[in-house]
Amino acid sequence: MAASLLGSLTAAFHLGSAAASNSPDQLKTRGLRFGFVGVPRRRSGLQVKAYAGNSELQEKVKSSLVVCFGEMLIDFVPTTNGLSLAEAPAFKKAPGGAPANVVVGVSRLGGTSAFIGKVGEDEFGYMLANILRQNNVNSEGMRFDPCARTALAFVTLKKDGEREFMFYRSPSADMLLQESELDFDLIKKAKIFHYGSISLITEPCKSAHIAATKAAKEAGVILSYDPNLRLPLWPSAESAREGILSIWDTADIIKISEEEISFLTHGDDPYDDNVVRKLYHPNLKVLLVTEGAEGCRYYTKEFNGRVKGLKVEAVDTTGAGDAFVAGILSQLATDTTLLQDEKRPRDALYFANACGALTVTERGAIPALPTKEAVLNALLKPVA
Repeated sequence: MAASLLGSLTAAFHLGSAAASNSPDQLKTRGLRFGFVGVPRRRSGLQVKAYAGNSELQEKVKSSLVVCFGEMLIDFVPTTNGLSLAEAPAFKKAPGGAPANVVVGVSRLGGTSAFIGKVGEDEFGYMLANILRQNNVNSEGMRFDPCARTALAFVTLKKDGEREFMFYRSPSADMLLQESELDFDLIKKAKIFHYGSISLITEPCKSAHIAATKAAKEAGVILSYDPNLRLPLWPSAESAREGILSIWDTADIIKISEEEISFLTHGDDPYDDNVVRKLYHPNLKVLLVTEGAEGCRYYTKEFNGRVKGLKVEAVDTTGAGDAFVAGILSQLATDTTLLQDEKRPRDALYFANACGALTVTERGAIPALPTKEAVLNALLKPVA
């Protein structure tokens, strides 16, 4: 299967290395480093003109752009697994945040992507903006807040690479994005608009999220939703369940985990197809369920099934689900007919599973996201 799949995916992705970008050392001035022009300040944040890319990229944007909305932050990942945060001898600083992981993942796989969100006007915020630039992500929709810090998350890694989070947001800049700061032109240009649920927790970001989704829907953009449940960030379990489901029926594509199925269905069996079908709304194109190392399941109106995963040695599972999402969205953005027959989505999901598998072999989310060449090589000769 892998050899034949490699041929079809190679044709689909036009094998070639990602375009090179300037390093931070080459561009010393903060304003020049990120392509900012005039950077006027406002209480609600900085209005900036950030990296948009070259003319060739702009042409591709018109047909296959994936826009990701939400949080971008710094993950501090312990250098040793199996220890508590207090016991960890050191931490690796890594850019992260689920929507940011997806937006970089799509670009690394050869797609075109753009980020909409807010960070602090601080060194971490500038670092994150530069990460987007280095990965050829359009950051015209990124905003900088002079009054709030960039969010931080400390990650506890268990011995098997699974993780728990401790967040520092009180409030962080991503929570303060306002509707007036949205780049609606960028949203309407998208082929796919992707988001999570964390941006629904507090105002004003909640209203900005709803307005952005509404604009995308009215423009005929495909809506992709990964709830990315983080219970410690919500006031209560019930408010999390209510918030996640409040926008459920507007999405065209939904990705959830087994744990999220149990949570949303009040403890029902996540492996029971009848339980999963309860979460399938009439206008949904596909419901995807990730199962870690076991792969994923897929549900459409016409068919459902399971696609196996790639077996790897897990170091850090942070960002695996986001890499999976990037893998499938990068393909759907260039061919929205992908879901019309069962064989093609199975091939696409096998590719997406490989994206997730390769991501868990390194520490940190964005640093570990694979290129399309790495994924195709893994499919040809799976990682041991």
